[in-house]
Amino acid sequence: MTALAVFLGAGLGGVARFGISRSMMGAAGTAFPWGTLTVNVVGSFLITFGIGWMHSKGMGIERQAFFAAGFCGGFTTLSAVSVETLRMIESGQWSRAALYIALTVILGLAAALAGLRLAAGQT
Repeated sequence: MTALAVFLGAGLGGVARFGISRSMMGAAGTAFPWGTLTVNVVGSFLITFGIGWMHSKGMGIERQAFFAAGFCGGFTTLSAVSVETLRMIESGQWSRAALYIALTVILGLAAALAGLRLAAGQT
């Protein structure tokens, strides 16, 4: 049942991301990815606020999974990175948190470049 909750939440999160990104492209243009930046920042806030609030209300794992892994995961993957990094910082693992952020950005960009080149036949 938890997997179904994640599935449904991810669908809603993805549709929300698409809608926000499209509306911001229309309003602000495409010179800067304002839509992606917005959903990443909003998602980072939502996942921590939502989990904290649901935990304080004693809500079950299925509701938390629907919201955090599902909705926020479908809305943005940066929200999960933010939570994981925050947990490292809160436990005093500053070096590990910095390494995680650096690797996430550098390896993500490298993988994106590799995918782009592979798709274009430029191996």
